[in-house]
Amino acid sequence: MAHAAPVPGRARRAVTTGLSGLPDVFSARTHRVASVAVPVVLGLVYGYWAAANRRAGGEITGWNLLFGFVTAAAFMVLYVAVRWVASQVIRELHAVLWAVFAGGTFGFLYSQGGNSVLRSSIMGLAIGAAFFVVLFYRYYTHEDAQGHRLR
Repeated sequence: MAHAAPVPGRARRAVTTGLSGLPDVFSARTHRVASVAVPVVLGLVYGYWAAANRRAGGEITGWNLLFGFVTAAAFMVLYVAVRWVASQVIRELHAVLWAVFAGGTFGFLYSQGGNSVLRSSIMGLAIGAAFFVVLFYRYYTHEDAQGHRLR
């Protein structure tokens, strides 16, 4: 069997680990960039999706573009606010916040397709409940009672 042998005279670099004990692949700068880029990209995708649902395959108008950008901005602000607040609360509220956000955003997208408010609300509640179950399980198994990650 052929294995790579260490090169003599070459020192090994220490691997820095994150909170989970796994190797931290990205630098602190990359994490800062991602903390800004992720909400912007998700917001633009969400705004485009909402505008596309609203126009239902028709032509793109100025009002449709405005609606998409306003929706994207609202999504970005809500996403950043939920991310900040969720990191400050206990695991149960953490799961509730993200479930409400996911259910609300899905319900809004669903309503843009021309569905009734009642059906959109029911679909948003169903998606939110599914998110809550999955996130509660994840946070319950990966955090202590105060919301700190387990190592």
